[in-house]
Parts: sequence; structure tokens; C-alpha cells
Amino acid sequence: MRFEDWEPLYLEIIRDMGYNRVLDEESARVLSGIISGMPSSKIASIRRLEELVRDRDVLVCGNAPTLKGELELVQPDDFCIIAADGAAAVLMNQGIVPHIIVTDLDGDVKAEIEASQRGAVMVVHGHGDNIPIISSIVPKLYNVVGSTQAVPLANVHNFGGFTDGDRCVFLARELGASAIVLIGFDFSDPHVNATKIKKLEWARKLIDVVLEGEAGAVGVGGGAGAAGDRGLKSQPI
Repeated sequence: MRFEDWEPLYLEIIRDMGYNRVLDEESARVLSGIISGMPSSKIASIRRLEELVRDRDVLVCGNAPTLKGELELVQPDDFCIIAADGAAAVLMNQGIVPHIIVTDLDGDVKAEIEASQRGAVMVVHGHGDNIPIISSIVPKLYNVVGSTQAVPLANVHNFGGFTDGDRCVFLARELGASAIVLIGFDFSDPHVNATKIKKLEWARKLIDVVLEGEAGAVGVGGGAGAAGDRGLKSQPI
């Protein structure tokens, strides 16, 4: 995604959330330096991501409590599976290694390290408040691609997106997925704090931007609208 297309949304998000662009940019530079110092065998390319996603149906897995049950409604082998952070641990516990994990490393890091050792491509996101954890965890990972919500760098990419979940959808669209199916998303979870509620609102808005901007989404269980409130949704693109 061109940064000039993403930047107006990004500026709106950081104003609404009270985040600091300077810290986002610093995190991107730190992440870039870490990746630059890693052996090439531990770094994945954008081409590798494209090979996994392009012209494939993509299953984007959020980490809502519904994820485990909704996995029973699909055939995971039919998809390129992209997990949003903590969803990776749920998938691993079901014997499923995601093809791609999009993470800011605030989930089950142990599961993510194991998944990377087993071939998952790790799209690691740097933002203003995760510099310490990317500094300590990224060198332990394999198949690393860097991402940022600020200005992209040579080895730290901006696919669009704010939360791990909506960033998965932006990435799938950007890399040429033929269709996107969402499971494990609950945008109206009453059990989260005020900050998380605002993040969920932004995630829903941004997913709508992606999906409605293409061909309009259809609920796999019936119904319409891009993201809806929860459940399993599909978008041919």
C-alpha cells in the first residue's frame, strides 16, 4: 500500500488513540536495525509472502474466543492461513501451523517462536510501545519480515492496518489474495477495556475499508457487510 494513501487514516488513528508518531518511527528504525543484523537464513522476503498469498483463498484468524469453534466450520487445508498474534497459539494447539503470523509480540511469544521454527513467516510489527520486546524476541525468530504503521523503510514495510487483525486483511489484499475469509473476530466484545474497545472499533472500520473497497463482503453464514460484529465472513476480491 502506498504510504500516501495510508497516511490520512494513520494520522486519524494516532490522534484518536493518543499515540506518538515519533515513537512509531523510532520503533521501525530499531526493528530495521535488528533485521539488518540477522543472518539471511532467518529473514523472509516479500516475494516469499507473495508466493504464499497470491491467487489463494486466505483464512484470517483473529483471537476472539470464538476462534476454536469457528475452525470447525472451515477446511483449513484449503487456505493460506494468516494468524493475528495470539490466534497463533490457538491454531498451534489444534495442530495447525499458520503460513503467516502478523504480530506485535504481545501474545503467546513461545508459540510464535515455535511456529517460526516450523516455517511460519513472521510479519513483526514495530510500534511506539513495543521496542523492548522486539529487541529481545525478534533475534529468536525465523522467517522475519518487518512492518510499521509509519513511514516504511527498506526492510520494514507498511501494508496498511493498525491492529494485528486488520493488518492481516490489508496484507492479504496487498499481496493478491483471491478471497479473504475472517474467523475469530468479535468487534463487540463486552469483556474488554476502553482502550481495546477503541482498537476493535478501528479494526472493524479498517477491515470495512479493505473489503467494501473491493466488491462487497458476504457473510458465510448469511448476511452482508464487510466485518459485521463477529463470526465467519468472506470477501472475494
